Amino acid sequence: IAAFYLRAKTPIDDADFAKRLFAEQAVKVLPGSFLSRDAHGTNPGRGYIRIALVATRDECAEGMDRILALARAL
Repeated sequence: IAAFYLRAKTPIDDADFAKRLFAEQAVKVLPGSFLSRDAHGTNPGRGYIRIALVATRDECAEGMDRILALARAL
């Protein structure tokens, strides 16, 4: 099994964005800060989400539309 991932910047805290995205748009992503650890006072994943492109093309497009809808509403 293989997967492709996108990393997208979030307009708010990445964990909060991921929680709201699931609650409001039924889309699951992983907060970038969960994939990295703090180093030298910063977390390189903070402020990003990881999007797995494992569904069909149409489902991925719908998911991206929902992600954008939340981002625009903030």
